[in-house]
Amino acid sequence: MFRLFTFLSLILSLIAVPALAAEADVALRQAAMLHRGGDTPQAVTIWKDWAAKGNIDAAYNLAVIHQFGDGVLLDYVLAMRWYRQAAELGDKVSQFQIGLMYQTGQGVAIDEAEAHRWFTMHRKHHLHHEHDPKMVAWRQQALALIEERDRREQLAASRGASAQVVAELRRRAGMMPERPTETAALDTLTRIR
Repeated sequence: MFRLFTFLSLILSLIAVPALAAEADVALRQAAMLHRGGDTPQAVTIWKDWAAKGNIDAAYNLAVIHQFGDGVLLDYVLAMRWYRQAAELGDKVSQFQIGLMYQTGQGVAIDEAEAHRWFTMHRKHHLHHEHDPKMVAWRQQALALIEERDRREQLAASRGASAQVVAELRRRAGMMPERPTETAALDTLTRIR
């Protein structure tokens, strides 16, 4: 009986998750339209309700409007609170924004070490890929392509500079005529913009 109950609970939760996501999308679109239409207090109510349910986008939207005073009072501390909620749920943009706020001192004391920690936070989750053979091979291939491109560009620049030097030396030695210095007269109907 317990297994049946657990199985049914699992099935119902799997059915409910997509329905809840669709409901959140509709509500968040409605909140965005309300905000754009000037009814920010109603949009904030919707966003707070969904942020309380763990919706990253709702928390992020609340952070943005408070950080920039868009329809609400400018409040960096409240913006930081909402960014943290979204960041703790895995939102990389919120993590970056928190880093910027620490870097510039918006709502918090300037702390470069904390800013760096937030800027690079999402990288820690992917460090296990650093030594993966495919990743090492891709990195080496990219490095080889970059080095080859740089060599071609340096060679082209060197050839261009060499040609200019040789042309100038020939001109000075009298092997080439002087460059004309006259300018063409503008037609009276021609206008410079």
